[in-house]
Amino acid sequence: MTDRFPVARSSTGRRPAGLDDTTVAALGRFSEALEMIERARGHLYSFHQLIGGGDAKLSEAADMLRDAGHHDVAQRIEDELIGLNVLPGRWTFQIVEEFDDGYWSAFRGLEREARESLADGIRHVFEAEMKEDRRTKGRPGHEPGPMEGLREE
Repeated sequence: MTDRFPVARSSTGRRPAGLDDTTVAALGRFSEALEMIERARGHLYSFHQLIGGGDAKLSEAADMLRDAGHHDVAQRIEDELIGLNVLPGRWTFQIVEEFDDGYWSAFRGLEREARESLADGIRHVFEAEMKEDRRTKGRPGHEPGPMEGLREE
């Protein structure tokens, strides 16, 4: 174990033979970074849906203003805001597609490649060892995995 990257050394059966603590910690940090990117992606999809919902409500507002006799204001909304690009040349679906096809796909791919080449593709080795180190063996709710608590000695 290194001081910079503390790793629980309890046996979980997940760590491939020869995988050192620093690599386990680094892969754990890489996984953590990916989780943050996944959350950012969710926010990007929220942004996409919120902009779309706002645009739909804006259309309703323009229709209502027109019905109330405010044709000029309604027309300006339709001409200047409805259908306006959110970023130069892009609606939000294009932003989402570019993010998914570029940065997100590259990030996920490299994380998977690192895990496959360094840890036999096993996910969450760091977390599994932390769980094993922190749980109270034999205590309900602290089982190593589903149904495994029934066989634990």
